[in-house]
Amino acid sequence: MKANDIFEHTFLSVRRRLGLFGPHAPHLMWQQRLSCQSAFCRALVDGGYLSREQMCRAALYYRLGMSRDGGVIFWQIDEHDRTHDGKIMYYRADCHRDHDRQPSWVSYRLRRAGMDYGRLAEGHCLFGLHLLQRQSWKTVAVVEAEKTAVIMSALSPQYLWLATGGMGELSVARLRPLAGRRVMLFPDTDVTGDTYRRWYDVAVAASDLFPRPVTVSRLLEQRATAAQKAAKIDIVDLIFKQPTL
Repeated sequence: MKANDIFEHTFLSVRRRLGLFGPHAPHLMWQQRLSCQSAFCRALVDGGYLSREQMCRAALYYRLGMSRDGGVIFWQIDEHDRTHDGKIMYYRADCHRDHDRQPSWVSYRLRRAGMDYGRLAEGHCLFGLHLLQRQSWKTVAVVEAEKTAVIMSALSPQYLWLATGGMGELSVARLRPLAGRRVMLFPDTDVTGDTYRRWYDVAVAASDLFPRPVTVSRLLEQRATAAQKAAKIDIVDLIFKQPTL
């Protein structure tokens, strides 16, 4: 049996074990859409970011889904296993965003289809937050992009990698479920340093929640070239020496 067949069998077994072949409440939709076959997942392997085994493990780990039109679904599921929403995004074969296709939300598509999604938890939360249930993580690393969290989970598995989903999505309220743990923030970089300053301000405001100060990494501010800062790279781009997103 080929490796790909083994992984597909694994996902099929998970679906059967969870009973994913009938109607489900909205907060369990991630189970129905669980998949490692999205263009994003394939690009992780084809682009050399992860091995096929690492990709499939990360897909199960973060409960990655696939929309009917091939987009990856980054589910936002909190530490109590409540689904808040799912962000649908599209990636090219090089694992960079397909900017010709706009991101969407599962809740929006349900509403447009006239379907009830009232049992989804209100508001957004950090991507990957459900992983707090798996083990007693001592250190949590927070990045901006879901893609970055997925890749870094394989490259630095000693940390729990979460994502805000956007530069302006970091807040004290979003960090509150991480109280009591060591938290490190890895903001993207830019020419002006505005992203770093915004995240640093949130870290200071959240200091009372944590036993030690929230760390804001200066790695990109110190090591990124002018061209990379202009491209607003993140930690994955730095590791793989990519000048643009």
